[in-house]
Amino acid sequence: MNLKKAKIISIISIFILCFIFHFIYEIVPCTLSAIFFPVNESIWEHIKMIYTAIIFNGFIDYIILKKNKIDFNNFTSSLFVSAITIIPIFLIIYLPIYNIFGPKFIINILIMLIIIIISQIISYYILKYNKNSKFNFISLLLIMIAFVAFAYLTYHPPKTKLFYDTQKEKYGINNYNV
Repeated sequence: MNLKKAKIISIISIFILCFIFHFIYEIVPCTLSAIFFPVNESIWEHIKMIYTAIIFNGFIDYIILKKNKIDFNNFTSSLFVSAITIIPIFLIIYLPIYNIFGPKFIINILIMLIIIIISQIISYYILKYNKNSKFNFISLLLIMIAFVAFAYLTYHPPKTKLFYDTQKEKYGINNYNV
């Protein structure tokens, strides 16, 4: 297996993880699951879901790369950059489409797949061409900081459209209305 095939497996794995992760908080509603999985149907919580799926898939990716002896000196940097870049890319692609069509299931799934593919293309190129591994520790810290930020914004969301769950008419995990 080569790096390209490993990234195709990652795309499929992340896509499946997103579907599973979408329902984890409903099944196990607790503080820990609220940090990693979406607590409502807001745009922001879906970004958190994709970010978490990419990071969790990193464990699968690591095993595949190691087993197949594929160079992964900058693995953590690749994982962080591919996960964090989905935030602005998602917003650039999703928000204009959402504003035109509203929340449409098929469109949302297609956008999610496109975002995942883009993230894995980024990961592929970082792993393939950037052999500098000195940013791995910093990337690991940044992954953890991002989860702290996701946790904070889940419990203290700004009152903006990005954080608003139109189905339950609320922000974040709290039970208060607009």
